[in-house]
Amino acid sequence: MRRKEAAMSSSLWVVMTVMAQFMPADGFTQSTIAKAYAEWAPAIALVQYSSEITDPGSGETTKRDSSALGLVVTPGGLVMAPGHMQLENAEPFNVAITVGHSGSEQKFEAEVLKKPDDINICFLRIQSDTPLNLPCATFARNMRMAIGEPVLLIGLYSENLDYARGIYTCRIGGILEKPRTTYCIDSSLRFGFVGGPVINAQGRLVGVVGFDLTPAEGGDLYVRSGHPLVYQADLFRKYIESPPDKTAEGGPGGEDAWLGIFTQPLYDDFAEYWNLPKEGGIVVSSVMAGSPAEQAGLQSGDVIVSINSIEVHPRLDREVVGFTKLVREIGVGKTVPLRVLRGGKPLDLEITLAARPKSARDAGEYKDEVFGLTVRELTTDVRILLNLGEDVKGVIIRRVKSGSIANLAGMRPGVIIMELGRNPIASLDDFKKAVAKLAEEKPKEISAFCRAGAETGFFRLEPRWDAIKR
Repeated sequence: MRRKEAAMSSSLWVVMTVMAQFMPADGFTQSTIAKAYAEWAPAIALVQYSSEITDPGSGETTKRDSSALGLVVTPGGLVMAPGHMQLENAEPFNVAITVGHSGSEQKFEAEVLKKPDDINICFLRIQSDTPLNLPCATFARNMRMAIGEPVLLIGLYSENLDYARGIYTCRIGGILEKPRTTYCIDSSLRFGFVGGPVINAQGRLVGVVGFDLTPAEGGDLYVRSGHPLVYQADLFRKYIESPPDKTAEGGPGGEDAWLGIFTQPLYDDFAEYWNLPKEGGIVVSSVMAGSPAEQAGLQSGDVIVSINSIEVHPRLDREVVGFTKLVREIGVGKTVPLRVLRGGKPLDLEITLAARPKSARDAGEYKDEVFGLTVRELTTDVRILLNLGEDVKGVIIRRVKSGSIANLAGMRPGVIIMELGRNPIASLDDFKKAVAKLAEEKPKEISAFCRAGAETGFFRLEPRWDAIKR
């Protein structure tokens, strides 16, 4: 009897082992996974790029080199990438895309296209002197998914693993119907899979996976932020069929419309102090000289409650971004109604939006070989970022050479030089002339009157003229 039970147990183990080899893994068989991988993994690309991030506290600009998953969506080289590539004040440059893997790689330069306003995805176009015929992703139409439905994701592993293509499976864990149908997956998302293709159990490509805009990017205007979502293909198909324009110099979306004001939200305690309804708004802290806001008659202390007949209700800092985005999207040259509260009473104005002035990315720059400084002109976006009025003149330090005279004096990136050796500095040209003059005079000590944050003071420079090579 024991031998018979043992034989039956052994047979059962063999049957269970064989069955496990063919049992679907979270709704997918091994052959289904292999087929989907072979069909769609060749469309996965590696996107590498640089960006400059400005610290609003110090004004220091830091260059970052980053990478992301790219998905080739046309044979001619249109590529989709995650939306975090394009942020406010962080436009990507030096963009390169590598297609192929394991010895068949091809690397191309790429241009960044205008970022769509309604979905957190970027579009890039590969640059090639010859026509391309790349493997690409083709999305199914009108696909809906159900709660609990299994999906397969394809993405990139880290640089340590040579950006190898990889997979994992998960399920649709939730469905949000408003303000647009959105599918949530039931597990965390590895960074290298953000923007990767989503495949259903029938092997059909139904969308890509990603995150909606964070609050810092205006996420309050869209759906939920911070949870991995499936963007079904119908949300972005129009951009594949009719790609966005090339991004113009100066930021995502080409010429940005601009008011020319420093702002903050109408906090509830401000509203209570001013006897205003606690409904939010945009408080005008100051108005920039010569700006559209000044020409329209806006004043410090005004509270903007609507623009272009659209009400605005920011009560928190992060919600001000939504107002900025709204202004930008109205368009340059448009004249629109503006309603403000002045002294608690409504006042209707008209404002003609102008193009945002030159940004830090396009700013003139000068590398000084005498003191070891690389400086930039003060542009409007830097003034806004550092809350500098037009009365503050000077150049901003971008880099300080290690071991240089400026470095030994304690100067650092983000410091604004307003006077150098009793020579007033209001522009790059002033700075160049001051450096040339001091190099000719060769004083033993030089004072630099500067601004760092909200404080002003002097740096003491002690050049060793005999050791300086020019």
